[in-house]
Amino acid sequence: MLILSISTSSNICSCALLEDDSIIDELNIYDDKTHSENLMPLIDTLLTSHNIKISDIDLIACDNGPGSFTGIRIGVSTVKGLACVYNIPLISITSLEALAYNVTKNSGYICSLIDARNNQAYCGIFDNNYNLCEDYIADNVNVIINILNKYNDVTFVGDGVHINKAFLNSDSEKIDQNIHSKNVGIAGYKKYNQGIQQSSDSILPIYLRPSQAERMRLENG
Repeated sequence: MLILSISTSSNICSCALLEDDSIIDELNIYDDKTHSENLMPLIDTLLTSHNIKISDIDLIACDNGPGSFTGIRIGVSTVKGLACVYNIPLISITSLEALAYNVTKNSGYICSLIDARNNQAYCGIFDNNYNLCEDYIADNVNVIINILNKYNDVTFVGDGVHINKAFLNSDSEKIDQNIHSKNVGIAGYKKYNQGIQQSSDSILPIYLRPSQAERMRLENG
């Protein structure tokens, strides 16, 4: 199975090509302000360099949040368009689940943390088979720490680790903290084999909390 996967939920615009769960290639651009300009040319460069057409792709996987509101919309809109035009199955993977796949050797739990500013974070807790242990969390770091108290042997991953290190007392700094499209593809392949797939109509962004503009509008009545 030939898989095209993308990630746009962070400051990295990333796309990868996989054969099943084996990575063929991955391209990354570190500039979240130009995802709308970079994503399609990046996909074209990746496919062209391997003499592959978009119609050759068997599955498209993308991260659908949480993270950058603008980046998520760009990524989801792009894959919905490609899937619709070329009739390709879709799989959406949360950015928290993709982060968990950065931890390749682990006997305990994995806690993916994405900084949401103002001492807030997005959190996903997974077992060592990357299965979600409870609902995703978007809350104050101290609230998240209290929830994590019931888990032992936790490995942390994500940009929230560095920012909240004083609270977490984590030694996970050696793990790659970036969201990668290759892991979106690996997770997507796993879900596809479990019988999960989506269409361009069913894939939706996951924000977990309102945008700052929406919060200000609600506060101001």
